Amino acid sequence: MKSETSILKQVYSPSPDISSVFRINLRALKIGFKRNSSPLAALVLIGTFLLLIAGAFLVYNLQSDFEALHDSRVNSTWGFLFLILSTVLFFFYGSVFVYNLYHYLAYKPIESVTDELLPTCTVIVPAYNEGKLVWNTLISLAASDYPEHKLQLFAIDDGSKDDTWYWMQQAKLRLGDRLSIYQQPKNQGKRQALNRGFEMGTGEIFVTVDSDSIVKVDTLRNLVSPFITNKECGAVAGNVQVLNNQKAILPKMLNVSFVMSFEFMRSAESSLGSVLCTPGAAAAYRKSAVLACLPEWINQTFMGKPSDIGEDRAMTNMILKQGSQVLFQSNALVLTNVPEEYTGLYKMFIRWGRSNVRENIMMAKYVFKNFRNSSKFGTRLLFLNQSLKIIMAIPFLLFMMFLIFTHPLLLISSTLLGILIFSSFPVLFYAKRYSVVESFWAYSYSVFYTFSLFWIMPYAIFTANKSGWLTRGLSQKE
Repeated sequence: MKSETSILKQVYSPSPDISSVFRINLRALKIGFKRNSSPLAALVLIGTFLLLIAGAFLVYNLQSDFEALHDSRVNSTWGFLFLILSTVLFFFYGSVFVYNLYHYLAYKPIESVTDELLPTCTVIVPAYNEGKLVWNTLISLAASDYPEHKLQLFAIDDGSKDDTWYWMQQAKLRLGDRLSIYQQPKNQGKRQALNRGFEMGTGEIFVTVDSDSIVKVDTLRNLVSPFITNKECGAVAGNVQVLNNQKAILPKMLNVSFVMSFEFMRSAESSLGSVLCTPGAAAAYRKSAVLACLPEWINQTFMGKPSDIGEDRAMTNMILKQGSQVLFQSNALVLTNVPEEYTGLYKMFIRWGRSNVRENIMMAKYVFKNFRNSSKFGTRLLFLNQSLKIIMAIPFLLFMMFLIFTHPLLLISSTLLGILIFSSFPVLFYAKRYSVVESFWAYSYSVFYTFSLFWIMPYAIFTANKSGWLTRGLSQKE
């Protein structure tokens, strides 16, 4: 594990200048070559490019076969209907992308207010089997550029079976009265641990931070400032990036994916006042908004079973339902650990997929009603876009299986060409903001996800009633 010194150096280094999407960071380009210079990383990137080029070459050489397949579709009833459906979906998703791009360009993060205007803040860190990671989290929070008399810091051990409680105690010895630590009598789940913090917190704003995350020195003040400048704001999402992106191949891929998900998608959602999910890694909530939905949130069920996953998406959904705005702060950076192996990754995605299925059903109950005084069109479009992705997951899987057995070469080649085309936007997006070399991981991630994680959403749909965190095992000691 990194030493405390190296962790703090990473945390308190100046945040990257992300004010313009039209400037390439040349210094990051040099650093990127060094970071991706390992033989395995280089092999994966080179292999990805060769695969995509081969796909494009095959599409070019199989044009007659594609034309024959197209003609057979047009001349059959089912094929013609499928062609119409795919064309409609293509134009719908394309229109949504342009709509999001417009609102992304209109987005600007809110600058921090002065110390005098900053609200009182209760930070809650739930932890389960995190070991020394929780120490790093608490130390980074305590070192925040935030008035001490306005900051209340809670750490809650949710019945861990490792040395998490020991490291909380060590943080308590280090921080003294600035930190309060609590231990659940047994493992009850993250939602129960957060609820304990909500019930004890006295701050005007509640901030939740995962126990494997590190915040930048200005994260807290940037995260809570929108509550002062916008009285309609009920929740704020932080900007999550990957902490362990130099340790393994998967975190490298996920780091590029996270930047696209947060700095593009949530920026657009924020311009609409409708960020759909405030991440557990770092999120802030107005106390009055939390208390208004706390009984429903803590007692939430799905198909008769208590909901023990998706607590962040559920809280966001309930606050949106109140008519409040949910915003995103790109200048509120938080670094978090992600799975480094395939097993941990697919379990995380299954959990997220189940949560999306559940919360989209809940959202459908209010999104077309008069839940907000201001414009609701953007929120409804975001909901429809996400719902269509869920609804079409199973038909898409069936169609893909059909093509695998009937036209495998056409399917694989066209898929690779599609990845080359459509993944170029996230590549360009990341390259302009951070690093040209590291941006190429967007291609590798798309290939990896398309061919090895395509089954996640259909599986999540069929198992949406199942509970369980899936990835909450004992943390690895280093």
